Amino acid sequence: MAPKPKKAGSKKKKITKAERLKQLQEEEERRQKEEEEARVKYAKEEMERLEKQRVEKEKWRKLEAKDLERRNEELEELYLLEGCFPKAEKLKRDDRLLSQLIGKLKLILLETPPYDLQEKNIIQYQGSILELQELLHLKFNMATELLLRQASTLADVDSGNMEKVIRDENVTLYVWANLKKNPRYKSVTFSETQVGFEIPRILATSDIALRLLHTHYDHVTPLGPAPAASQEPTSTVTHLVKDEAKGIEAAVSKVLQEESKQQENESNSVHEEETKVEEPGDAEEQKNSVQEEPEVKQHDLEMKLLSETVLAAQLLLLENAQEKPRFFEDDEIDLCQFTTLGGVYHLDILELPPQYKSMKGWMIVEILKEGLQKYVYPPETTEDFETENAFPPIEVMLEVHENVIFFEDPMVARWDAEAKHWKTDGISNVSHKSEERLITFSLETFGPVTLIQDAHVNMPYQSWELRPLDVNKVLLTVTTVFMEIQIQIKENFCMLASIKLNNKKHYSILEEKWMTPISFILALKEAGLNIFPTRHSHFYVATNYKLPLVEIKAYRQMALLSSAFAFGWSKWNAVCDSKKVVFQVREYLPKEEPIQNPNWTLLMFSGDRAQSLRINENSEAFSEALKEETEFHSTLYHMVKDFASKEAMRYIRCSNCQFIDSVCHMLLSTRLLSYS
Repeated sequence: MAPKPKKAGSKKKKITKAERLKQLQEEEERRQKEEEEARVKYAKEEMERLEKQRVEKEKWRKLEAKDLERRNEELEELYLLEGCFPKAEKLKRDDRLLSQLIGKLKLILLETPPYDLQEKNIIQYQGSILELQELLHLKFNMATELLLRQASTLADVDSGNMEKVIRDENVTLYVWANLKKNPRYKSVTFSETQVGFEIPRILATSDIALRLLHTHYDHVTPLGPAPAASQEPTSTVTHLVKDEAKGIEAAVSKVLQEESKQQENESNSVHEEETKVEEPGDAEEQKNSVQEEPEVKQHDLEMKLLSETVLAAQLLLLENAQEKPRFFEDDEIDLCQFTTLGGVYHLDILELPPQYKSMKGWMIVEILKEGLQKYVYPPETTEDFETENAFPPIEVMLEVHENVIFFEDPMVARWDAEAKHWKTDGISNVSHKSEERLITFSLETFGPVTLIQDAHVNMPYQSWELRPLDVNKVLLTVTTVFMEIQIQIKENFCMLASIKLNNKKHYSILEEKWMTPISFILALKEAGLNIFPTRHSHFYVATNYKLPLVEIKAYRQMALLSSAFAFGWSKWNAVCDSKKVVFQVREYLPKEEPIQNPNWTLLMFSGDRAQSLRINENSEAFSEALKEETEFHSTLYHMVKDFASKEAMRYIRCSNCQFIDSVCHMLLSTRLLSYS
């Protein structure tokens, strides 16, 4: 058998030592060459980077120099534009002089800035409100007593008892009189309503009447939550305002004194030169100029003082409380965190008064000197009763006011007259049927009852947009977890345009009703549509804190531009620090057709500098880099002026002062830059 042939190349050729050294030498030369190339490349890139950095710094230095050069001019122009705020305040003062009665008094207290109200006036107005409220309740008691005296003549044929429902725009009165005292008749439901009671046997056999007075407003809760006893007004803004006001007042006084001296000197010079021949017209013109000039200067100084005071008052609106409200017991309602909704349900068990009797064609009735009396349930002493369960809780069924929206199941609270606050104790078995707008619960003791909702259920906001609609008319859209609300602002009025709940249109009685900003805000709050933080809200909501001065400057200048520019929410506002705000802006002329994917500009504003950012909403990371071929300015007004059309600037210059003030007020009240 022949041997198998060997495969070619099966044995590797052995590398000699010389060849190995040559390979190592070549590899070393290649490595050194690569290192040299990398070094040269790095040096080149570093030189390019440094040169680019130098160019950027030089460019930035020139931009800063340019901005500094025109800063005074821009601020003077902004000051003239912001003259609309004191003008609007003077007009609002004139309106306030015509206000009175409960609703008007409350509006005076809410609308009038602190610098226009003295403490004695506040005490006087609050006292008047309480007196009027007590008078109203007295009238309701008198009407109820008159009705119950003739209960027997109004008795229902089937049950033998009387039930009556009287409706008004602001009040609904339900009265039931237990005339038959049938122990089996323990369920009371008012006809054509879901309102009623389930009463225990002891009440079913007693001479009693049940009254439910539903006031659609809340006149029980104090006008404002009382601060903790230890809290003192230590606001630095407040002190700053007072100092500025004193300084300006001193300046006004000094200038007026100088004007007076100047007027005397001019008067003396006129007397000394009486021998000179003058034309009658010239003399009269000179006399008028001497008299009018001080008045003009005084007016300018007064407007400057008012302008500074308005700014300070606006700052106070944005100032967060430094200390959290006092400690609350488990069953006590914190009115800084929660709010009453749907009015107050006054539940009373009354002693049935003597009934009318017919005698020889006359109707005779015994009138008790003490008037209408409440029936105490449970009685103060229960020694005469066999069991502790003789006075079980009363089941109450109430209809939720049709104009109120609850985004969560409401709490039920009762008024503690002694402690002067709402409490949740003595209330059990609460059940809420949102579709039927019905709430049932068991109540141990009768008295005023209300429904409670978290005041911050719609905060923080998810997004917002401010868009022009027409001359002196804009649309503000705020989107929250539960709703999208649209508000129109026109001149010095606001209106609810639409509400969407879970992306579905929801009708509200407030739609198409124009109101002043304060009245409008109150109406929205009372309807459960609260998008208005208070100075305590930051304790209950995760906020995006911004310096008040930066925030207020942004709102004022956005309001000035709102006739021709749309503003919108930016996710980067939560990323930048508290000394800056970021939002989107674009020119949007009134009656312009909506664009599917509009081209927004991203602006960053620090109160004294505005700039366009290179990034957009879809960028991966935040950067303060300046947008190419743009400059920065001292104001938002001059920033947008760089890319605005002539028509847009014309709209801005034609804006009404009350309109600008109303837009600013709504922005201040919603605090979109801190609560979204």
